[in-house]
Parts: sequence; structure tokens; C-alpha cells
Amino acid sequence: MSAFAVKADKFVLPGCLKGPGYLTVADGVFGTYAEEAPEGVEVVDLSGKWVAPGFVDTHIHGFFNHATTDCDPEGINISSRELARRGTTSWLPTTFTESVESIGRACRAIAEADESRGDDFVGAHIQGIYLEGPFFTSKHVGAQNPAYLIDPSYEAFSEWQRLSGGRIKKSALAPEHDGSIEYISALAAEGVVTCIGHSDATYAESLAAVNAGASCFVHTYNGMRGLHHREPGIVGCAMTTPETFAEVIADGHHVMPAAVNALVRAKGWDHVVLITDCLGCGGMPEGNYMSGGLPVVMRDGACYLANGSSLAGSIATLDSVVKNVFDWGIVTAEQAIRMATEVPARSAHIDGACGFIAPGRAADFVALDPDLTLSATYMAGKLVE
Repeated sequence: MSAFAVKADKFVLPGCLKGPGYLTVADGVFGTYAEEAPEGVEVVDLSGKWVAPGFVDTHIHGFFNHATTDCDPEGINISSRELARRGTTSWLPTTFTESVESIGRACRAIAEADESRGDDFVGAHIQGIYLEGPFFTSKHVGAQNPAYLIDPSYEAFSEWQRLSGGRIKKSALAPEHDGSIEYISALAAEGVVTCIGHSDATYAESLAAVNAGASCFVHTYNGMRGLHHREPGIVGCAMTTPETFAEVIADGHHVMPAAVNALVRAKGWDHVVLITDCLGCGGMPEGNYMSGGLPVVMRDGACYLANGSSLAGSIATLDSVVKNVFDWGIVTAEQAIRMATEVPARSAHIDGACGFIAPGRAADFVALDPDLTLSATYMAGKLVE
């Protein structure tokens, strides 16, 4: 169908929540919202549902047994297809701490995956690349490989950016490293977001990074110096810098509901980014896998390093964490949705391409039950089967 109207109880629009009403879709892009049914077009009846922008995951390493570390373009496209089935219509494939050469190969593979897509491809859009590493500290390395930790290098970044075809949108680092301020400043001048994480930086070091241009915190609470009343640390900096964004993995394993609530109360929901940090084994049965070159075990709804020393990453999907923060009573349904759509898009500077229902944009949207259970995903106006 080239043109139709979606009927639903609620629509999460850029300025407000509207509905019941109708949203037109023509030739794969959004039209306008109206309270009355437009004449002469078919109506797709989603009565009882909420219609929202497709979810935007800005920190995710892969899905359905394919990871960015595989350097496999087709695997990345398989991940994209499976993510779309679960409501995520845009993502930033996220790399790990590996050798400079391996990260370069991953960047090139992601670019090749993006370039290979034809008009008939149905899967989550690659809106850029997120470099999670290798500029971290060993004290909070977590599930990153400590063998490849290095100081920030703009030279290395420039080569990765070249190999990616200019797709890198975010880069994470530990700001206590030598050269961090210069690296942050250089990336900020190019419009690339710098994130603070996997770090033992003090509050003062973190604040210096923010003042140099860093604007996001990597999976807040996890992999960083925590909040203490005499040394607020990175968590304290995340909570007290109002214009920065704070990622959080609200899966109930990495961060408990009360801690998510504390972060939301400190920053406001509109600066808290729901992410999954999902590993390549996400969407697969429990068992043993490899992630970032390290053996991991997936069990009980989470993923752990095989040696038992740390959580390795999550296996959550964005639709599940959206439902969590609503079910936990932390935010309203509307706010939960925006925390996985417009907020991540703004945090990664990709809000010109995704995160909103607006006329002329690709008609990527989800239908949700009132309790925020995912009901359906549409990409370019087509139901994802």
C-alpha cells in the first residue's frame, strides 16, 4: 500500500501525546496526524494501541549470535533484521576494546553492511558507530580485553573514521588518561560525541572532560568510580551536569530499580538514555558464547564472564527495558518511550534521522499495548514479519 492511515488510541509525537486519532503514511514516510480519518485512504486499525517512534539503541554490540567483533557485514545485517522484529529500528553498532587493527576491520565491516543494503532490506537502520574502547583503565575494564588498553589517540580515531566512511558518532574513554582532554576537544570540533566510562576518574577529572566537550556517560554506575560523599566520582559528575546524557542498562541485573530511579531524579528523564549494551549472544538460548574475544556464559537473563568475575554485558532488548522503567514506577509510559527514542537520538546527535514521528521521515514505528508490551514494528510503513 502506498498510502494509508494508522488509527490508534495514543500517538507519541514530538511535542506531546495525542489521540485517539490517525497518522498518515505515504510512500514509506510519515505524513501528518489528525483527529479525524483522512478521506480516500485505507485505515490500519490499531485501536487500543500506542503508536511511537521505533526504538533507538545507541549502545549495542550485536544480536542473534552476531557481533561487531566478527567483522562480518552479513552478520551485522542479520542482527539488524532481528532487532527490528523486537522494536529497535535504529542502532549504533558498538565495538569493543581490541587492537587498533581489529577495531578498524570492525568499522569497515559495519560500513560494508550499511552499503550493501538495497531498497528491499528490512532491518534496523545503522545510524552510525559507537567506539566503546580502547581508551579505558584496567581498574574498571569489566568485560573489555585489558591486553589492548591504550591512551586516547586521535590518529587512531581518524583511521577508524576513514575506514567507517565517516560513520563514527560516539567514542568512549577514561578521562584520567594522558591526552584525554585533547582527544575530547578534537572530536567535539567534528561533532562526534565523547563518552566517559570504564574509568576510575575523580569528580574533578570527569568535570574537566565535560568542560572539554564530553557529553555522555557510559552505562552509568557500571564500570566507573561510584558516588561517595567525599569523592563524588564519575557517578556524581553524571548526576550533577545537567546538559550531559547518562546511559543506563535498566535490565534489573546491571542496575537495580532504586538506582535507576535515583539517576532519573537527579538528571531528569529527558537526559537518561535507555540502552541495552546487548552482546552478540542476545536473542539466543542460554549457554556458553564468546564476546569481545572473551568466553562468557549466558544464564538467568544476563551474561557473565566465564571466570565469574564480572557481568559481561546484557542480553536485554530495548522494548524490555522500556517496559521495566514503566513497570518499576520510575517514569510514565510516555517518558519511558521517549527515553528509548528521542533521548538516545539527541544524545548521539542522530536526531535528524531517527527518534521522532515527523512528516517526511521514514515511517519507522512501533505499536505498543497500554502496558508497553511490544505488539508490532513497522519500517518504512511496512509491518515487520
